[in-house]
Amino acid sequence: MLTDIERKILRIIGNYSAMKPKPPSIDVICVKTGRSREGVMTVLEVLAREEYIEWQRAEPDNIEVITSWERKGR
Repeated sequence: MLTDIERKILRIIGNYSAMKPKPPSIDVICVKTGRSREGVMTVLEVLAREEYIEWQRAEPDNIEVITSWERKGR
């Protein structure tokens, strides 16, 4: 089960990616959530580990959505 901030960032990435040809940058996510860059990077690591997104810290602005909504029963 995702926390509120994990769910919020996943929705931001999913909605942004649906509207634009590329995913949002880390800076855009920081502005939309009011979180620090390090805080956003930590949440992205969790989302990648849970296989909601494909993302690596080495390429922070390269985010690929696998599932843009929370799965039930996790």
